[in-house]
Amino acid sequence: MLRRWQVVFLISAGVFLALALAASWGGVFQPERGLYEAIAAGLSPAVVAVFWWINHLGSKWVLLPATGVLVFTLPRILRRRWWLWIAVMLVAPALEGLAKELVGRPRPEGLGMGFPSGHVTAAMAFFVMAAYLGEKSLASRRARSALWVVAALAIILVAIARVVLRAHWPLDTVGGAALGVACVAAAAWWNERHP
Repeated sequence: MLRRWQVVFLISAGVFLALALAASWGGVFQPERGLYEAIAAGLSPAVVAVFWWINHLGSKWVLLPATGVLVFTLPRILRRRWWLWIAVMLVAPALEGLAKELVGRPRPEGLGMGFPSGHVTAAMAFFVMAAYLGEKSLASRRARSALWVVAALAIILVAIARVVLRAHWPLDTVGGAALGVACVAAAAWWNERHP
């Protein structure tokens, strides 16, 4: 288990750094513009409204309280490291904000910087952390697998929502996902190294 999280951290951190360099130096790539338009163009107002609600699954106003609930409903053995899991949810957005300033890539619409997506960073951090902790507390293999599927679905939907709402380019969401999983992988790696 320790090796798995070490590898996940190294790969996700490497992917994030590569994407940050690409976004910083290359701007918005033509294939990315095409994907953006394919996702965001021509949607009915009803579909956009659904994605507006889904978008909240990556909001700090939803995920910070959810982290508190998650941490304090864990089995006692997992709860003793409550500070580590809360730190993940504080460090991930801090790194995302710093990366936005360093990369300086504009959003497709509106003001502000776009890379990486903060909603996707937070969603990835929370849902991967929830699946990791759930995996440690659930006995059923089927339940653990279902938890990972639900986590992946929530993250994908938040990423799509950010593009549908024209808040981010697709690369911004992938960068946010890589940063979020790197934060959780670092915490899980540390947690496994110090049983």
